[in-house]
Amino acid sequence: MEGTLAQIRNLLVDMDGVLYRGHSALGGAAAFIAFIQERGINYLLVTNNSTLTPEQFHERLAGMGMQVPPARIMTSGVATAAYLATQAPPGTRVNVVGEAALIHELEKQGFVMGGRESRYVVVGWDKTLTFDKLATATLAIRAGATFIGTNPDKTYPLESDIIPGAGSILAALVAATDVEPLVVGKPEPLALQLALRQLGARPEETAILGDRLETDVLGGQRAGLKTIMVLTGISTAEEAAAFARPPDWLFADLPALQAAWEQTLAG
Repeated sequence: MEGTLAQIRNLLVDMDGVLYRGHSALGGAAAFIAFIQERGINYLLVTNNSTLTPEQFHERLAGMGMQVPPARIMTSGVATAAYLATQAPPGTRVNVVGEAALIHELEKQGFVMGGRESRYVVVGWDKTLTFDKLATATLAIRAGATFIGTNPDKTYPLESDIIPGAGSILAALVAATDVEPLVVGKPEPLALQLALRQLGARPEETAILGDRLETDVLGGQRAGLKTIMVLTGISTAEEAAAFARPPDWLFADLPALQAAWEQTLAG
């Protein structure tokens, strides 16, 4: 591993499994957010979760004692809508398998919600998933609509359980259409490139902090970032050790990461 935590000027922070699980804050999360803010570390919370808007995430985090402005939060819904705006003009019809927040971000960019006649099918995590939604999306993709996934997370961590995520819905549609989606969120580069531009950050001075090897760590490596993993979410220490390219730093939790960072800064 080259370099130290003291050389990190910018930090992209995953949320689910890092700052909280379900509706419960993880130990040390509020203190860690305060730490990076007080140290002047340029940061952005980058989540593959598209079910809430940045404003709604701001409120959720505030309820857990973390004060993060909406402008410091990028969801996969925000990134997907921004990407699609570079591909199609306002007024383009989009079929969505997802929740209200994802629809809101797409409508902010001028897209119109449609059915099987849509030019694009955008799929995110959807806790109100129905067979009719899957059927309409399948018909649209089979008719030639471009298939876009907000993120590939197969699972989602709750307080004590792990449940299906957006990637499970993508898998159902791939099975029904034989079409692979273009994915915007981690580990693909689109969302992370957008995050770096928003921060005005250089990859060599930036780290990503997450709990998943196949999204956070792999995405950071593809983007040329340093990678930090905590063991409070999905991936385990054993999986990290066996990963093709293990994370640069591995910590049990946020308090352990903060203690190591403070010690490094103290020299």
